[in-house]
Amino acid sequence: DFRQHPVGVLIAELIELHDRSRFDIIGFSASIDDQSEVRKRINNAFDAIVDVQEMSDVQLRNAIAEAHIDIIVDLGGHTTGGRILALAERTAPVQVTYLGYPGTVGAEFIDYAIVDSFVVPKDDARFFVEELAYLPDCYLASDSKRPVAQHNPSRAEFGLSGGAFVFCCFNGPQKINAPVFDTWMHVLTAVPGSMLWLAYSNKWAAGNLRKEAQMRGVDPARLVFRPPLSYADHLAALKLADLFLDTWPYNAHTTANDALWAGLPVLTYSGRCFAARVAGSLLCAIGMPELVTRSPEEYQALAIKLAHERDVLKELRQRLAVNANTAPLFQSHRFARHIEAAFIEMWERYRRGERPESFTVEAVREATA
Repeated sequence: DFRQHPVGVLIAELIELHDRSRFDIIGFSASIDDQSEVRKRINNAFDAIVDVQEMSDVQLRNAIAEAHIDIIVDLGGHTTGGRILALAERTAPVQVTYLGYPGTVGAEFIDYAIVDSFVVPKDDARFFVEELAYLPDCYLASDSKRPVAQHNPSRAEFGLSGGAFVFCCFNGPQKINAPVFDTWMHVLTAVPGSMLWLAYSNKWAAGNLRKEAQMRGVDPARLVFRPPLSYADHLAALKLADLFLDTWPYNAHTTANDALWAGLPVLTYSGRCFAARVAGSLLCAIGMPELVTRSPEEYQALAIKLAHERDVLKELRQRLAVNANTAPLFQSHRFARHIEAAFIEMWERYRRGERPESFTVEAVREATA
């Protein structure tokens, strides 16, 4: 997904920062060139990029072989347009899954999954077919060059009340289930005048959510749907909200990363599976673990508390602004060195004739350009 897509957004700077004295980086693009700024960055960052959209699996395997790839990293898993099955006959000595699919791909031909110890606690490693490469901090790459629109939007532009406490969630509607929505409605009921700001995806989702709010005794007008925006405008608009409410069991991933980058605190409930723990990993890596809750009841209580105790929320926002520059989450050079250390460990094990085996990358003390 080398385009305006969560994977493309997160991976661009990592590709730019790879140490070219140690690595040649070749991209195999199975997605359209959408002419976006992030695609242009990705094109410029790779040493070479090969368009494989129209290739069969056999042709793709041949292209990978001709490029003499040592480590192939699949970024799609079993998602739409994924080409992981092209790797089934061992196109590279070391085969890795990363970023695009939060879980085991269940394939014996994939050697490693790149994770961290929050999203996959060591006791859960047994549920993975792959061996696990544990990164320090957070497994999710970030982009410290994300462009935020220069225009400072107002709440009025989006139909939000100036004095209201604004909860938001810009996850896709497929992540909003009945238990999540029940909790949100309890929160709105406990915080008079508050609003819930959501992403508009289609008229059916918006209509159904308004209907469900009314069934739970909440005025549907308190749900405000934001139209699609450019990425830069999306980042700027995030600053208008007071608190991001996450979903479960499928958390916000890139969306939570964006919110934290914009300075918006994220409240999450971390569950058991990988996809349910990504926002918690992000929060720990930015030094805000108190926003990670362990039950829907704790999540609900903390959302209400933060809405009523504005001084506490203000302190959180101030600390988030500081941590964005000092905590590991957005230190892209540090992240690049960590994932490179993982690749080197995988390759050295292969060269020694050893079978893949889980390992943990040691955190670097300092990483600079």
